[in-house]
Formats: sequence, structure tokens, C-alpha cells
Amino acid sequence: MRTENTATLNLIWGALILEELARLGVQHVCMAPGSRSTPLTLATAQQTKLQRHLHFDERGLGFMALGLAKASRAPVAIITTSGTAVANLYPAIVEAWLTHVPLIVLSGDRPPELLGCGANQAIVQPGIFANYATQVNLPTPDAHIAPQALLTTVDEAVANQTRPVHINCMYREPLYPSELSGVILDAESPYLKPLQTWLQLARPYTQYGKSKQLSSPSDDAIMRFVHGKGVIVVGTLTPEQDPQQLIALSQKIGWPLLTDAQSQLRQHPAAIGNIDQLLQHPRARNLLQEADRVLVFGGRLLSKRVIGYLAEQNWHSYWQVLPEQDRLDPSHNAKHIWHANAEQFAALNWYRSSSANWANTLITYNDELHNLFVRNIDQGEFGEAQVIRAIANTRPLEQQLFIGNSLPVRLYDMYAPVSCCTATTYTNRGASGIDGLLATACGIAAHKGKATSLIIGDLSQLHDLNSLAIAKGLSSPLVIVILNNDGGNIFNLLPVPNEQVRSDYYRLSHGLEFGYAAAMFNLPYNQVDNLADFQDSYNEALDFQGASIIEVNVSQNQASDQIAALNLWVKQS
Repeated sequence: MRTENTATLNLIWGALILEELARLGVQHVCMAPGSRSTPLTLATAQQTKLQRHLHFDERGLGFMALGLAKASRAPVAIITTSGTAVANLYPAIVEAWLTHVPLIVLSGDRPPELLGCGANQAIVQPGIFANYATQVNLPTPDAHIAPQALLTTVDEAVANQTRPVHINCMYREPLYPSELSGVILDAESPYLKPLQTWLQLARPYTQYGKSKQLSSPSDDAIMRFVHGKGVIVVGTLTPEQDPQQLIALSQKIGWPLLTDAQSQLRQHPAAIGNIDQLLQHPRARNLLQEADRVLVFGGRLLSKRVIGYLAEQNWHSYWQVLPEQDRLDPSHNAKHIWHANAEQFAALNWYRSSSANWANTLITYNDELHNLFVRNIDQGEFGEAQVIRAIANTRPLEQQLFIGNSLPVRLYDMYAPVSCCTATTYTNRGASGIDGLLATACGIAAHKGKATSLIIGDLSQLHDLNSLAIAKGLSSPLVIVILNNDGGNIFNLLPVPNEQVRSDYYRLSHGLEFGYAAAMFNLPYNQVDNLADFQDSYNEALDFQGASIIEVNVSQNQASDQIAALNLWVKQS
């Protein structure tokens, strides 16, 4: 076999990897500029099956890929150069691993002889993500390594993946071929001759069957399980699990459906949406303590009160339904875990409970809280909860909702309104970090161009300011609602020993506004301090074909004072 020159062989290996990833279902590739990743970059530039996204900041790029993978429900590839460029992906990879989002990192790297010797931009990249990514460490391209071996390596690592994979690609110089004319994967090339059949087809070289672990209870087990007073708790579910089927399941069994902010059902009129608040409502809590059976869909619950309720009850039977094997219960309850998605489990042969409708009074208590929130939030002072409720009530079927960490997602969980329908809802609640929230929302918005709203705190937005460059490139509506309370308002809710310590070491007051940042990135911007102006600006932004910013200015204590007042009213109900 004729030996190809180094630059050409590097490029062929890059093209083989990208072509096989496209055949394995990858739709998007996110790229950051760099020299050592040139073979991958040039191969991507000639790819016609992949949508390309570029960004100068690898941290934001990783989170954009996370959003694209969540929205497309398919793996997303990320290309970076060597050195700290790879390390900047770490936060997004951690989030993706914890929440089972398939990302594929293709990192350019120095060859072995340039590691540990002071060569420029050279770090030890194999294993850089520790246990948060499956490792594939490729050798430098070599004409003595058959192309089939490269393809089967990629296939085995990527097929059926639900979590990140890191493919480290070592390249020797020269990296740049003298010209790019002609087809990279040329069937006439002696090196590629064994792949002639593969090149003529559109399927992966190795075709793996779908490895899906499914388990379900027998009819007899179901009959025994529903014989008593039970509750259904819905935690984090993705839209493709079709959580709407759980409404019918709840009605068939006759048990109440208690919903988390991330369940896709938080605002459904047939669910008990205010469960976080009901657990501090004396009569509601006493009623819920009668339950001795629980059916939990998903995990990663937001409300500490719900987590505490599940931990404190003496359950006769505890079932949890997860799409794949995982340990998602910080209280470590004894339980039976079934492997299925929500729709599959709801479609089983369920029976009416012998204690059907035992908790119907919860509906009355839930309605009482709804009325309390209308009076004291919607018709009360302008603030963060009021804005979140207004967003949740605006055109839910027309848009996607991404809710930022820290206070925004908790306000939505506690106070989201009952509605005819709920917008498809996304969060980053694996590691629950405040980094990369805007970039993730940009990725979600970019996949199909559906209108998207991001609710984000001021510190979170400062943390991800570079991603306004990604937002600038969107051609579909992305409304960035920044709740600016001048620091970390959530620390007002935590038992910090005294106010001086809270102010000096936790809140991080900054005195900044976002108008100049919007101007720098040429994004439409409005600053509001009342509900009428917010609603006008918000509806206008939803109709704008591109990203825009609405900054909501509130005092440092507005949300925490309102939460304290509402908690008092609920406890006295």
C-alpha cells in the first residue's frame, strides 16, 4: 500500500471520523478555532450532512452543544484544539454526563513525542474528563492502521451512547495539505480501497442493534401495588418521554399527580403543581402523610420539601421508573426500580386503586394556593415571581422555556401558574451550575429555530457574557430575560450566620447593568421595572427574529421578602 503523506492522511482520518459520526446520527458539530484540530476542521468544512456552529470560547461552545443535543435528541460533536481549549469543555461535559446527554468531543492533540517536553500548547489530554466521559485515545494517523479499524473504533464508542465520549486525536505536522481540491474520501485511493462498499452506502460501517434495558411489573404486581393510598411523583422528564400520558395514568389509578418544575407537567390543570408549597400547608401535609405507596417517575427533584417527604414517609411500596439504570435518590430509600420511559410505563395494564380519589381534597388546597398567588403575586408588587408567572402564561404552545439555576427555577417550581398547557421546558440541573446557561439556551433555540425564552439571574448572565456572541448569530426568537437583583438573592434564603457575612462573602453585589453588553453585541435591549412594560417588551421580543434582552431590575430583597410572606400565609392556611 502506498504511504500517503502526513497532512493528507491526517485529513483522511478526520474525514472518516466525521462521515461516520454523521451516519451514526450526529446532526450538529460545534467548532472552536485552533491549529492542531485542523484535520477535523477541514474535514468538517467539506461535510454536507452536518450543521456547523462556531464560537471562540470553548466553555460556551460546550454548553451550546449541550443545548443542541437536548433539543435534537441526538449526539452532538465538538471540535477543539489542544491544551486548555479541551479543559474549558469540562463543565459542559460534567453536566452532560450527569443528565445523560450524548456529546462527542473530538480534541486535536500533539503526538506522544511532544508531550512532557516543554512543547507549546501540550498537556496530557487522555483522561482529562476523568469519569465524566468514555475515553477513546487514537494513535497518530498511520497508513499501516487499516481505515476499517478506525471506523469500528468510532462505532463501538458512539453507537447507543447516552453520555459523553472523548475521542482524542493526535496529529503530527504538517497539518495543512497543499490544496483541498478533490474528494477527501476518494474510493480510488489505495488506502481507502477496503472501504469501497461503505463509501457507496449511507449506513455506519458497524451496525449495532439498539441496546435498551426495559423492565416492567406483572399484572399481579401492579394489582398489589395500587391496593392502598398512593401518590405519583413526577421528577425530571425530557419532552420525548411524553409525560402527558401520566395524567391519564393518575386518573385511572385514582392517585394524585405531584409535579416537579422539570416534569413538563408543572402547569397542567389536572396535576397538583403546588406540591412544594402544599407540603408546608398543615392540612395538605397531614393528608399526604396518609400515603403508603409512591410511584416516582424520573429523578433529580428540585424541591427540598418533596425530597424530605419521600425520605420521611414509611413507604409500604416505593417504585421508581427510569429510562436506564441510574441511582437518583439522595435519601437512599428501599425501592424497586423499573427501566422504561414514562409513556411505556403508563401504557401497562393498570388497575383502579382500592383507595381511588383518597386525596381529592388536595385539589381544593391546590386551588386555594392558586388564588393566593394571583392575589399576592400577579396583583401584588412588581418582582421576580410576577415576571416568571407572566412568562409561563404567555404563548406556551409557541415557544420553549429554559429556566436558569439558583433562584429562577425555584420561583417557577414554587409559584408557576396553572395553565391550559405548558411550554416545553429545559434546565441544566445535573450539576446545577450557573455557568453556560445562555449558551445552552442558544443551542436549544438554534436546533429548529423555535421561539425560546431564557430566564436567567444577573450573576449567571455575567458568568456567560461571552455567549451573547452566540445569541447574536441566531435568526429565530430568543428572549433573554435577566432578573437583576444585584447579586445572589438566593443567599437571602439560606441560614448565613449574619447579614455582614452574607453581604461581604455571598451576595457578590456588583452594581452592573446589561445595556452596554447588549450594545456591544448589537442586541435589542429593554430595561423594565413594572409589569405592563415587561409584558409589552416580552411580546414584542417573542415576535423578533433574533435574540433580544429584557433586563428586569428589582431590589436585593424583593424576592426573598415575598417568599417569606407567602410562606407565612401558606402555613396559616
